[in-house]
Amino acid sequence: MTANEDQEMELEALRSIYEGDECFKEISPVSFQFRIGELEDTKAFILDVTWPEMYPETAPQISLDAFFNNRIGPDTKTLILSKLNEQVEANLGTAMMYTLFEWAKENQQTLMENHQPVITAVTLASSSDITTSTSTAKKKEKKEQLTKAQKRRITNRTDNKGELPRGWDWVDVIKHLSKTGGKEED
Repeated sequence: MTANEDQEMELEALRSIYEGDECFKEISPVSFQFRIGELEDTKAFILDVTWPEMYPETAPQISLDAFFNNRIGPDTKTLILSKLNEQVEANLGTAMMYTLFEWAKENQQTLMENHQPVITAVTLASSSDITTSTSTAKKKEKKEQLTKAQKRRITNRTDNKGELPRGWDWVDVIKHLSKTGGKEED
């Protein structure tokens, strides 16, 4: 059998075995994600597996780069990958995805025994900082209050669309030119 036929057969087997299983996700026909452990478990992790063109004759690419794995330290990731690569070497040349996934599920506790969750720092602003920033935002939103007389003058100067009529400032332009003088003719 060729590598592509082996891949098609294994893909069909994986689909039938893991159909409806929320731990298994087929990203593409050659790329898969498998969650080891429950979602709430701090020792759970996701395996990203991608088949190269010549799989199963060549080893699949396994990574723990999923966002879900951010809480796992680099030492633990290295240990998991090295143990999985040992299993890959033992099963090279055969369909191994099911074997790898099941081996990882069975050995999850030993793989994660030295696991120290990575704590990401989250800074929280105090509630007084939040209230002062919202109160300044409210102050900025406040519009200028006009008196009735000011509003009446504005409406008298504008047309029904709220626009000033053409030429409303011509008097000011003429007054300005008369004070400054026009062009001096030589």
